[in-house]
Amino acid sequence: ALEMAPAGRLRVGINMRNQLLVTGRTASGDPAGLAPSMATAFAERIGVPVEFIPYDSPAKLADDAALDKWDVAMIGADPARAAYVDFTAPYCQIEATYAVASDSTEDLRIAGCSGAAYVLWLERNLKHAMLVKADGHDATYDMYKADKLDALAGLRSKLTKDASKLPGTRLLPGKFMAVEQAACTKKGRSQGFEELQKFIEEAKQSGMVLNLMKQFGVDTELVVAPPA
Repeated sequence: ALEMAPAGRLRVGINMRNQLLVTGRTASGDPAGLAPSMATAFAERIGVPVEFIPYDSPAKLADDAALDKWDVAMIGADPARAAYVDFTAPYCQIEATYAVASDSTEDLRIAGCSGAAYVLWLERNLKHAMLVKADGHDATYDMYKADKLDALAGLRSKLTKDASKLPGTRLLPGKFMAVEQAACTKKGRSQGFEELQKFIEEAKQSGMVLNLMKQFGVDTELVVAPPA
């Protein structure tokens, strides 16, 4: 507990933008949802209180990994975010796909939200198309429409929910990748990381992750990750 929570409390970085993982706030104003509940359960396991450090974007949360702002973060695992932290295996997965308005396949220009895990993936893996980025979902949607781009990358659940903002588009079937939501902690906390990794695996196998998904009404949009 001392290694993971040197301040006597577990400071947990939470990405408030992902509405599948943070579905609201408690009466006291703390984040509520699958990710905060997982963090709270881990804090209870190591016997310390939890303190949430909310971020309005995953990119900012990841940038602060080098600083002493948080002890554990609940965020999409990606190599680009792993310079200062070790990631557990994922506890759940979210499908990412494209919204398109036409069937064009030549010289594609794809809109994406800067810093999102699926955009980091596209930056590494996109070969025959151009990625155009904007800050924030609404700005990305506006750019996609104003510049008449060919496709819009996003989480399937988010694109489905925001369909009214994207008239004339349809979602492609399947996925181009799945964002793997995991927990991470600062490099060098080997014992604490081992405990965190063990907690994530037990939470998947015991049914805790699925039960929390059902509790917060996101079990149709998230998938419990397979065992590591």
